[in-house]
Amino acid sequence: MPQPTELSRVDQRIWRACAGSSVQIPTVNSRVYYFPQGHLEQSSSSTAPHPPSLSNLALSKPLISCQISAVDLLADPVTDEVFIRLLLLPLNNNSCNLPLSFLEPSRREGGGVNEVDDDENKILSFAKILTPSDANNGGGFSVPRFCADSIFPPLNYQAEPPVQTLTVTDIHGICWDFRHIYRGTPRRHLLTTGWSKFVNNKKLIAGDSVVFMRNLKGEMFIGVRRAVRLNNSARWREQVVGGCGESKVKVEEGFSRSGRGRLSQEAVAEAVEMAAKGLPFDVVYYPRAGWYSDFVVRAEAVEAALGVFWTAGMRVKMAMETEDSSRMTWFQGTVSGTGLPDSGAWRGSPWRMLQRLSSWK
Repeated sequence: MPQPTELSRVDQRIWRACAGSSVQIPTVNSRVYYFPQGHLEQSSSSTAPHPPSLSNLALSKPLISCQISAVDLLADPVTDEVFIRLLLLPLNNNSCNLPLSFLEPSRREGGGVNEVDDDENKILSFAKILTPSDANNGGGFSVPRFCADSIFPPLNYQAEPPVQTLTVTDIHGICWDFRHIYRGTPRRHLLTTGWSKFVNNKKLIAGDSVVFMRNLKGEMFIGVRRAVRLNNSARWREQVVGGCGESKVKVEEGFSRSGRGRLSQEAVAEAVEMAAKGLPFDVVYYPRAGWYSDFVVRAEAVEAALGVFWTAGMRVKMAMETEDSSRMTWFQGTVSGTGLPDSGAWRGSPWRMLQRLSSWK
């Protein structure tokens, strides 16, 4: 089976299905805010609040108003994980004093890249978190009935047993053949021949997810979401060098499931400095469904949040996508403390200003 060696550009519909429907894709020319602290949190440093090399100028700008100049939807050749690369242009109307109401409304709503809502471009998808049995490289994959009925071609249930060969394309354009059979007591849908080869090649484990997709032409695709594992010694690192629209990516053998180490601290610090100086810079972001850690956020959302007078005792709720993307669920809680830091690094930063939140049902 050939191995991809370069970054793959991904069709927006497939990218969104793999990333999760709750993930926002900025529109070119839309206005956003860039939060350097959030960017640094996704670098190789898991604890340092900021690298010591950051200038006072950078630390004085905890959020920076920018315009999106370019959007690339990509997939990593090692892990199959989708990610987004954004080229941002800092705007001249940055404000770091953070009044509750500031800056005129954005001139353009921030939607997705080349958003398509017509029926001809729709794609059906179904995600399943792998069980230990699914991830056993000597076994098969138990297909939920909804997936078999909505994504796979119809089986001939008059045959004994009902069986078919599925040709499914991964996110790099590589085709995989799976034997789909309906058998057992009680009967169930299974992928057998070809599945172990896929599991081995993609290094899948229990807790990872696979996403099956089908367009209206009947073409089928498969994507992967990696489960986060802490304290994993496997190494996977990419270095993204800030610049005017070009990123250099270095991929090492293996990959980390910790969610950190994807972005080098040096590369992120360089992007932060360029942003603070008002120079074009690019960032890479790995989305994870259900995690609200975006460090590039629609201007409307930021300004609406900063226009709220947050107080202890305020009840809040937010919609989050479940990890298998099967539904949206609501998390509710009560704010127990708020405030912007008035000293130290990132003075006046609104990043994680509602850190103290007690949950309630």
